[in-house]
Amino acid sequence: MDREEIAVRNLSSSNRHMFPCVHKVGVPPKKHPWKEFSATLKETFFADDPLRTFKDQSRSRKFVLAMQAVFPILDWGRSYNLAKLKGDLIAGLTIASLCIPQDIGYSKLANLAPQYGLYSSFVPPLIYAFMGSSRDIAIGPVAVVSLLLGTLLQNEIDPTNNAVEYRRLAFTATFFAGITQAILGILRLGFLIDFLSHAAIVGFMGGAAITIALQQLKGLLGIKKFTKKTDIISVMQSVWGSAYHGWNWQTIVIGATFLAFLLLAKYIGKKNKKLFWVPAIAPLISVILSTVFVYITHAEKRGVQIVKHIDKGINPSSMNQIYFTGEYLSKGFRIGIVAGMIALTEAVAIGRTFAATKDYQLDGNKEMVALGAMNIVGSMTSCYVATGSFSRSAVNYMAGCQTAVSNIVMSFVVFLTLMFITPLFEYTPNAILSSIIISAVIGLIDYKAAILIWKTDKFDFVACMGAFFGVVFAAVEIGLLIAVSISFAKLLLQVTRPRITILGKIPRTNVYRNIQQYPEATKVPGVLIVRVDSAIYFSNSNYIKERILRWLIDEEERLKRGGLPQIQFLIVEMSPVTDIDTSGIHALEELYRSLQKRSVQLVLANPGPNVMDKLHASSFTSLIGEDNIFLTVADAVLTCSPKFAEEV
Repeated sequence: MDREEIAVRNLSSSNRHMFPCVHKVGVPPKKHPWKEFSATLKETFFADDPLRTFKDQSRSRKFVLAMQAVFPILDWGRSYNLAKLKGDLIAGLTIASLCIPQDIGYSKLANLAPQYGLYSSFVPPLIYAFMGSSRDIAIGPVAVVSLLLGTLLQNEIDPTNNAVEYRRLAFTATFFAGITQAILGILRLGFLIDFLSHAAIVGFMGGAAITIALQQLKGLLGIKKFTKKTDIISVMQSVWGSAYHGWNWQTIVIGATFLAFLLLAKYIGKKNKKLFWVPAIAPLISVILSTVFVYITHAEKRGVQIVKHIDKGINPSSMNQIYFTGEYLSKGFRIGIVAGMIALTEAVAIGRTFAATKDYQLDGNKEMVALGAMNIVGSMTSCYVATGSFSRSAVNYMAGCQTAVSNIVMSFVVFLTLMFITPLFEYTPNAILSSIIISAVIGLIDYKAAILIWKTDKFDFVACMGAFFGVVFAAVEIGLLIAVSISFAKLLLQVTRPRITILGKIPRTNVYRNIQQYPEATKVPGVLIVRVDSAIYFSNSNYIKERILRWLIDEEERLKRGGLPQIQFLIVEMSPVTDIDTSGIHALEELYRSLQKRSVQLVLANPGPNVMDKLHASSFTSLIGEDNIFLTVADAVLTCSPKFAEEV
């Protein structure tokens, strides 16, 4: 028989009739092992064919294309004009007004001095503007990563008693966060971040938002002695334990007043998209007004805690402060990987969202390299982990940004702030920074997404709530661990326990579908048709074999009770089976032998090219008979049950 195709005819003498001509199941041509391996490798890591633009180009042109690949600004910069500059200038000034007060607040979440938040909005955005491919992402510190970094770092070093060592460990973690991000991009391993499911991210972000908001009660209520733990029980015990002697009513009035103002501004911006600038400018207005108020009234003498001193000047070098040896090297490496992955997940998700909105392509691997490079450089210039901020990116988008130049504008404004304006923040009350952070993180609680997850997939909802409660009641790292664990558990469950369904014939058609989805579908007398909705691998092959046999046993018992003819053919619909390994083939061989003992013939329908090639190479097709492999279920039924086919 020709190796390229297998004729599909029935060997059963009882079923030898004249049927309409049926098609044959093709066997793909034999490939050279190295070519097959190369094709698989290319499809896995280079599916987008990143080198396609280099084909048939001169050496000088290849150099230019290589430089444009590393620095996309050299590509889109050629078409830059004044109209785009106008949009970027407005957007950059707008997000700068939002980022400056946020950065001062976020640095406190990371247990660092205020200037380090500003440093992280100066250098990293500049690096990203030259290397990033997103037009809309606004770079800088973000609340979740700041809290995560602060929590993990203070578990190793006390930020109060050992500020210098703590700061050095922060730079070390930032360095390794950048290394992690860059390596993932260079090796094209960006798909690894997809293992953290959307549901787990929703729960993690919501729990982190509540944890961050609870942490801000210290500044909002004027509490001086506050717990270093982040779980809700410890925080509330610390809050209520300070109620009679630790709260400051002047601080509460300032914080509550401006929190209400910020929430009102956010509501106005949400109701009227044209007023997007209102919530963007509100934090800076709050800082200015509260600072002036405290300065005039000398509220700091009445217990209102203020920022006090912020170092003036641009980022000092921190290259010699990174731990490359000693006990803190491994700790910084571990913390950096975790913080880098979370920062990467958030930035790529934001970039993809706005790229889809504006209908342009975003290269995820280039983004990872750009984010990694900016954090590596940032770690050497006194910055901590920076990434894409959703709130700032949304404002950047609505303000009409055209390119990454908006990040350069924002960076320049931060530069001016560091050089000339930081002394003016001396009397800024901590309560206003807490209010700004609370108003910013409220948007991370996406209850609508949680409700949709509940309606769509209950297991996803378990992952969402597991991550949420893990962060709120335990710790940020525990919530993250739960999120990753549940995501992997779901993946393993789907791989090891694939769906196997019984098919029936839709009336007046030759279509066979799941009888649970289509109750009107009829079973074929003497034939059991099952469909395996997964690749067959070592992890699920035994389950698939046993599940099919259980279906067969249950069906035979039902037929026996009803006095109906027993099953003579078992048809396995293999269209969804994209691949099979040696364990899967071995399971099919065992299934075949078990069926032979029951006088049931195994029949396969529509195996794909990869599956067919492996079945042929393993001689399984010869074992079951090549004429027991059909192109469609309808062809198999036509041969196995001609009387039913004629009646229909």
